Amino acid sequence: MFENDQEIVNSLLNNNNNFKRLYDKHTKIKNTVKEANEGNVAIEQLSLEELKKTKLELKDRMSFIIESYRHNMN
Repeated sequence: MFENDQEIVNSLLNNNNNFKRLYDKHTKIKNTVKEANEGNVAIEQLSLEELKKTKLELKDRMSFIIESYRHNMN
């Protein structure tokens, strides 16, 4: 995730509590979705779909923060 922006992500993780909170939550949900898809965690399909939606929303919010950061660097 955000491989091309790793330097910005690292800076935000160290200096932006909101970004860090979103990143941590996204990582936790991503791991849960992965475990469910691999069959290691039992989860209802509806709940899995909701988790996926939440994960995408978090990624969108982090992308916005990254773009704002990039814009402010210029």
